[in-house]
Amino acid sequence: MATRSAHINVMIRSADKAARALRRDYGEVANLQVSRKGPADFVSAADLKAEQILREELSRARPDYALLMEESGASANRATAERCWIVDPLDGTTNFLHGLPHFAISIALEERGELIAGVVFDPIKNEMYYAEKGQGAYLNNRRIRVSSRDRLEDALIATGIPFMGHGDRPAFMAELDAVSGKVAGVRRWGTASLDLAYVAAGRYDGYWERDLSSWDIAAGIVLVREAGGQVSEIGGKNIRHQSASILATNETLHTPLNRLLPKLAPKSV
Repeated sequence: MATRSAHINVMIRSADKAARALRRDYGEVANLQVSRKGPADFVSAADLKAEQILREELSRARPDYALLMEESGASANRATAERCWIVDPLDGTTNFLHGLPHFAISIALEERGELIAGVVFDPIKNEMYYAEKGQGAYLNNRRIRVSSRDRLEDALIATGIPFMGHGDRPAFMAELDAVSGKVAGVRRWGTASLDLAYVAAGRYDGYWERDLSSWDIAAGIVLVREAGGQVSEIGGKNIRHQSASILATNETLHTPLNRLLPKLAPKSV
């Protein structure tokens, strides 16, 4: 069994407690109170409840740390605190609201601008992914590694598709056409944190997406790096959790997959 740090233990306990609330609400989506945040972008009572639990648990354990959360934004000490929890209480809200069992809780820890730990928990499959800088990546206490496939034609790649009010659909369709003609398959499951966790576990060989937020990718970046993978912005620039695009693969496939994408990048406005 892997030895877990105090930070990882705090993150796992917090995720597990929030997951209990999500499990109670899952399967009763017809009865949830749902309001609209924007076109095709929902916030549910379950989402807000999970975020409240995570805020309370993380703040109780580390009261001097800042918080950056999907629903409530940044805490007042975000600019001055040395460490910050970056939290998505329910990544895959649309899946959740449609009764699709593919969503996750994502928690990352940033220290002086560097991502140092990440947890992604799938409460339906009971899969807890976690990683800490220099300590490797794990799934339910079992060490995980990125895949060893070295040919695009054998690779299964994940992505995210622009939806109503978000992203550049024509640019994405050009990317999809370029990638799908070179790989074994492309999947879109609608939960960025799990896409990255699956790359870390070798289930996917790569993943790319644009127009994401910090809480979508922060924990997953740590997982992929600690599982021996490579993560960058599309085009190859060093990634930060504030980056608007991401490409995550094993070491071998990063360059060939990256070559397919930069020339198709949408123009800035």
